[in-house]
Amino acid sequence: MTTATSIPDKVVLTRDVEATVVPVGTKVQLLAGETAYITQALGGTYTVVVNGNMFRVDNRDADALGLSASAKATPASVKPQTREEVEKEVWNTLKTCYDPEIPVNIVDLGLVYDCQVSPLASGGTYKVDIKMTLTAPGCGMGPVIQQDAQNKVLGLENVDEVNVELVWDPPWSQHMMTEAARLELGLM
Repeated sequence: MTTATSIPDKVVLTRDVEATVVPVGTKVQLLAGETAYITQALGGTYTVVVNGNMFRVDNRDADALGLSASAKATPASVKPQTREEVEKEVWNTLKTCYDPEIPVNIVDLGLVYDCQVSPLASGGTYKVDIKMTLTAPGCGMGPVIQQDAQNKVLGLENVDEVNVELVWDPPWSQHMMTEAARLELGLM
């Protein structure tokens, strides 16, 4: 299992929980009492296997796995940021988004092609336009990963608008991954 902290590999669901079928992307209900094997706990989500099928469980439902939800840091006050500071924060935030089947973030996988940060007319806040792709065009988890990226960036204090567009040109290939990602996946 790939985790940043000590997470049990095997748990019994303490309550019914909504999950997303991997890689199809459809929502299902996992039932209290079912045994789940946690295979990945990265970026505030959990990948679990129940009855031989893979699912993604959101951080807000960590208690169903017998875990505590990761706390989000709340800044004491909003401080003005330059466009460059916001862009750096956006890239760092995108590094907390993971494909539930691959223990590498979407930036290091080479899925994020472009990130444009623009000041809004209201002043002090920004709009972020992101172009990203997937490892495979037919991936059912695409909308889930896209929404995860949008939600996390929209959660940044100085960001008021986010548009995450899925693009297919150029097609993704393994050479787009960082050296660290290739090493993590045993491709070097």
